[in-house]
Amino acid sequence: MSIEEALFLHVIGEINDDDLDLAIMHHLEDAQPRQLRAEKYGRFNLEDHDEKEVWQMFRFKKEHIPLLQRLLHIPEEISTNDRGTISGKEALCILLRRLAYPNRWTDLEPIFGLSAPYMSKIGNIVLDIIYEEKGRLLLQDLRNLHWLTEERLQRYAQVIGQVCPLHNCWGFIDGTARPIARPSVNQEAHYSGHKRVHCLKYQGVACPDGLIVSMMGPFEGARHDAGVLRDTNLMQQLEEKAKFSQENKFVLYGDPAYPMSELLLKPFATRNITQLEQDFNTRMATARQAVEWGFGKVIAEFAFLDFKKNQKILWQQVGKMYLVGTLLTNCHTCLYGGQTSIYFNIDPISIEEYLLE
Repeated sequence: MSIEEALFLHVIGEINDDDLDLAIMHHLEDAQPRQLRAEKYGRFNLEDHDEKEVWQMFRFKKEHIPLLQRLLHIPEEISTNDRGTISGKEALCILLRRLAYPNRWTDLEPIFGLSAPYMSKIGNIVLDIIYEEKGRLLLQDLRNLHWLTEERLQRYAQVIGQVCPLHNCWGFIDGTARPIARPSVNQEAHYSGHKRVHCLKYQGVACPDGLIVSMMGPFEGARHDAGVLRDTNLMQQLEEKAKFSQENKFVLYGDPAYPMSELLLKPFATRNITQLEQDFNTRMATARQAVEWGFGKVIAEFAFLDFKKNQKILWQQVGKMYLVGTLLTNCHTCLYGGQTSIYFNIDPISIEEYLLE
């Protein structure tokens, strides 16, 4: 983004003073300031931090960060356009720290001994690598999930059936609205009257082991969940992935906003509802909390994604950040489990299996 573009966005209120300062720094920086920061703060070394610090800063154990780097196909060395280089492990740590807490880039300079503009470049490079290598593949099409077999679907249905009256339900579908800073353009399209906030919407499918196996989006905040479903090809994916015969098929369960179909069920309508139907709705509603726990874990582990003032759609890759945050949350679940897997008493698959390695 040029200085002129940054100034224009600042004038119309799309970015704040800190964002403008960062844009100016991008254009003024050269190799010398980067070296000065390294001399002032020292360079980052993961081994200098104990396990507690690493967990708090990056949300993963120290031993698993090199594993993540390898499985996410982050190269050993990353180069920028200004001929700077950095190790892939440190670059991943920069992105993880950025997502873990709503820091400004300048707040991270003492940790990494690098300038804010340089870390911004590195963070975007790693974000793009993760999304292109794994994010699109694993979050946008169920048919790419080779581990999501008939046997695994049957196992999901079995554990869900232990807590609710459906015995062929393998997961839960729901929409989530993530607040963003009020955009300077297309405000009405991004405004959710239901949530009373400007937002981007996503459509997720969560399994009882805590994995979010599908995350479609982003969509404009004014969109309705049923309309979002129509605009995705999820139903076609379900036909190919969850239906093995007319007698052997697995269904998703969603809220009343979704249309009923062969592979997507929803609660009974409340008008003239029987006690048996009401009991069904109540028990399914309790089980369906799993999808909300999954969405909640994304922003609990990566709080930057929940910091509305920093979610500027004309300034940052907001949608890509949320999708990568979801993928990293799935990696976290594979390694450490979570509330959903404990509730349903089922272990997630290994991280190697999830990332198709």
